[in-house]
Amino acid sequence: MSFHHPQPDDHGTVGGVPVLRVVRQGPEAVHFISSALEEGQEVHIKLDWERRFDHMQQHSGQHLITALAETMFGYKTTSWELGRQRSSIELDTASVKPGEMDALEAAVNEKIRAHIPVTVKLLSIDDPAVEKVRSRGLPDDHAGPIRIIDIEGVDANMCCGTHVSNLSHLQIIKILGTEKGKKNKTNLIFIAGNRVLKYAEKSYNIEKSLTVLLKTGADEHVDAVDKIQKTVKRLQKSNLTILRDMAVLIAQNFKNKTDRGNFFSLHNKDGDNEFMNIIANEIGFQDTVIFLTVGEEKGAGLFLLAGPENIVTEVGPRVSELLQGKGAGKAGRYQGKANSLVKRAEAESLLREHSSKLTAGEE
Repeated sequence: MSFHHPQPDDHGTVGGVPVLRVVRQGPEAVHFISSALEEGQEVHIKLDWERRFDHMQQHSGQHLITALAETMFGYKTTSWELGRQRSSIELDTASVKPGEMDALEAAVNEKIRAHIPVTVKLLSIDDPAVEKVRSRGLPDDHAGPIRIIDIEGVDANMCCGTHVSNLSHLQIIKILGTEKGKKNKTNLIFIAGNRVLKYAEKSYNIEKSLTVLLKTGADEHVDAVDKIQKTVKRLQKSNLTILRDMAVLIAQNFKNKTDRGNFFSLHNKDGDNEFMNIIANEIGFQDTVIFLTVGEEKGAGLFLLAGPENIVTEVGPRVSELLQGKGAGKAGRYQGKANSLVKRAEAESLLREHSSKLTAGEE
């Protein structure tokens, strides 16, 4: 099954120089290295064995799963992908039945325990034995003999990848589950060998961290997170209600002042656009300049400028610039995001100046 999904290349060093990539060109393996070597010199080649063995485990694991998925359930493999964390096999079926993946996993691991040999045979292209082998055709630039991977009594398969010499070297295969694939296909997700150990270690470490954070055992983690999310939603809702009520009270408080003048400025750590708009609407900005900001005092946040249209249109962009922001305005409102509220005081005095012209203009 030479799926036209080549397995990832080997890494290592040639004469101490790291190999970045290896690609096949016809019968040649072309190595890309990080610096030049002298032609004709003798070099020591070192293979990144951990990477190679990992690919061997995943690739032989795929052959085994593919063979048994077909013999047990008639699901043919149409392609597969050796991923960095987990691999997927595309099965030619729209769905799998409950229990099938458990049965497949059990059968696969049974074969691993039976320590079945895996051999490589090289056949010439006109050998009649080639016909009996499962394959999806050869690449256009194929050269040389045909390579067959034979899992004794289980599968014979055309393949140019690297494989283990015995199924026992796979140690274990975990089928993590299935996902809906392309039209009428199902993707089977699996990990083999050392990846299972790494996955167990990673899962255990996450579990340990969550146990500390959630102060509950692993079996209660999901419930605990669910509870927290519901609580957060509830608190956000009540927080919003309180902020709205507060906005109305802030506005009324300003309106009830006898010496209120025609400029109102406020910064609040909490709040959103709605909070600021409620204040502006409640106070009214036909003859009052209003400058509101929410967010971290010296950090990022939101701003709203409201007032007589001519003033807002003139000063809006300048305020936005002082707050390193992006804003837009219409009908006496100019609002947007502020990337830094450090120069808030400068923006405020600029607006105070303009609102004093308002009084002068009226008299």
